[in-house]
Amino acid sequence: MRVGLRRRSAIVAVGLLALGGSLAACTSAPEPPKPEAAAAALADGLTSGDLGSVAFDGATPAAAAESVRNAVGGLSSIGRTVTVESVTPKSEDPAQATAKLRWSWDLAGADGKWTYVTDAKLVRAADQSWHVQWSPTLVEPKLTATERLALDRKQAPRGSILGANGEVLVGLKDVYRVGIDKGRVSAEQAQTSAAALATLMGIDGAAYVKTVAASGAQQFVVAITLRVDDARIAGRTAAVQAIPGGAAMPGQAMLAPTATFARALLGTVGPATAELVTKSAGRIAATDTVGLSGLQLRYDEALSGQPGVVVAAKGTDAGGQPTSRTLFSRPPVPGVNLTTTLDRQAQDAAEATLAGLAGSASLVAIRPSTGEIVAAANSPATNGLPLATTGQAAPGSTFKIVTSLALLRAGLTLDSPLPCTDTISVDGRVFKNYDNYPASGLGDIPMRTALANSCNTAFISQRDTVSQGDLADAAAALGVGVAYDTGYSGFVGSIPRDATQTEHGASMIGQGKVTASALSMAIVMATIVRGSTLLPRLVDRPSVAPSGASANSTAPGTATASAPATAGAGPTGAAAGATASAPAPTAPPAPAKPLTAAEAEALQTMLRGVVTQGSARALIGIADGAKTGTAEFDAAGTTKAHAWMIAFRGDLAVAVYVEEGVSGSKTAGPLVAAFLQGYAG
Repeated sequence: MRVGLRRRSAIVAVGLLALGGSLAACTSAPEPPKPEAAAAALADGLTSGDLGSVAFDGATPAAAAESVRNAVGGLSSIGRTVTVESVTPKSEDPAQATAKLRWSWDLAGADGKWTYVTDAKLVRAADQSWHVQWSPTLVEPKLTATERLALDRKQAPRGSILGANGEVLVGLKDVYRVGIDKGRVSAEQAQTSAAALATLMGIDGAAYVKTVAASGAQQFVVAITLRVDDARIAGRTAAVQAIPGGAAMPGQAMLAPTATFARALLGTVGPATAELVTKSAGRIAATDTVGLSGLQLRYDEALSGQPGVVVAAKGTDAGGQPTSRTLFSRPPVPGVNLTTTLDRQAQDAAEATLAGLAGSASLVAIRPSTGEIVAAANSPATNGLPLATTGQAAPGSTFKIVTSLALLRAGLTLDSPLPCTDTISVDGRVFKNYDNYPASGLGDIPMRTALANSCNTAFISQRDTVSQGDLADAAAALGVGVAYDTGYSGFVGSIPRDATQTEHGASMIGQGKVTASALSMAIVMATIVRGSTLLPRLVDRPSVAPSGASANSTAPGTATASAPATAGAGPTGAAAGATASAPAPTAPPAPAKPLTAAEAEALQTMLRGVVTQGSARALIGIADGAKTGTAEFDAAGTTKAHAWMIAFRGDLAVAVYVEEGVSGSKTAGPLVAAFLQGYAG
């Protein structure tokens, strides 16, 4: 029995040993890692510059990252993306592989992508991890250890701004850049010379001396750029050069016909600011000359064109001599011209009209048949702000023409009697007529006479006849208070649809919360003359998107389609209710109640009466029709008045706004007369 047991035990043991051997034979060694993960980490690291997660043969991750930074050189600020195109193991040795990496550099502009492929050698180490063999060719296929990438960027010729009939309003003109060449004098002498040059040129001496002191030791520091025919430099270059270090360097610059010509609207061109460089996402370089304001800024992308680019690998040969290989090149593409509707003669006449004013004023003229804005001028006191198109002020009695349209639609006629009283009370607020309103004009008078004499109380008396919404609808029919992208910084008026009784009474005479610009009131007059709602045109938009705008954003000074109908395009951003997801339409939305030919004819008749027998009699023989406006406002406890006049003559509508004046007839009226006589004859 015992022998049998031992034999059975031995048999079991042998069986277990056999089974164990069989199990061992069925368990395989773990698969070694594949190289794809290492290649992906390398591509990510070359994109970001952080190679800390990559194992290298021949360099530490920190040393490799530093080598990449050095090799990238002049392209360090250019966006790049590195991706894995393929990973191929070596057929004869699975412990080696080659990863093909696609580099893509974002050189701004169309066809601005520079792409190429480099090879990365990968080796599986003893611990089964994959290492990358370091080489400068990871950055560029033939890059040597002495070479660095360099970028040479040449700005394209800038497009011109054209006016009516294709006349060049802003284009390249011969200039002198007057300044101090610090490389020719000592630092102390440079400051002394700067003060002398500032006196000669009539500029701020302290500011220029400070600029010269802060500039580089060899720098030519420009004090002022002048047209060659400017009296400050014409025939006076010798006087500049007599100052130690002084120089008048001939060159060219983008300039308008005069230093003031439509400056606030067209804008200026100058060295790129740090803010513009940052916002451009690589399109603008710090050395570029770009649009800084106005149309020059908004359409800078189209006007600037595309810069020429040359990427080279620069290094030294075995003898220490410099070498250079061109890797990528693209010639500059000139900027496109920007066409506007400004008429040189009209703009000159408008600026001459406002030139002598001490206060802020603006003038806009529109050709009703085409909607072309032929002039948009500002007085010197506006300090470069585009008040003509962006100003916001109560339009006063010029708005009564809008109220008249609403009353006509409510069933009144030109001869319907309206009560013109000394005063009228609305919910406790007392309204009165303007000072010196003629007593003979009081009583029940026809609506046409109420407009001609500009009787405030007569129009306010009809506040129950038309609602605030009726006023807003009438304004929209005349092109005011609607939201759209004008294509430039433009405010086309604001009329709230809801108002208290007092606010509604004030709205009837263009005060309260009703606001307008010279542009918006010129649109009103042009629409009436045209006989239908018009699209005021200033810019023929280029196909290139405005700078700073995209398919899902609004450009500066515009309103979006989602804005309420009571909002206009404001000078500082989108109107209330605007959203970044809905671009604004480029034309006014069709009014719910369009202006009819009969309504336009009735309004023209009323406006003619203002000239023949009303408050604009001073324009007899000068204008066909007009409307005066005076809007009182409080300034630190003192009552002051905005002065307005809108008028038409033939195919020309004009609006003048004076920030502080006596009245529309006395202050703005003479300016309208001067413009019409100076331009239309």
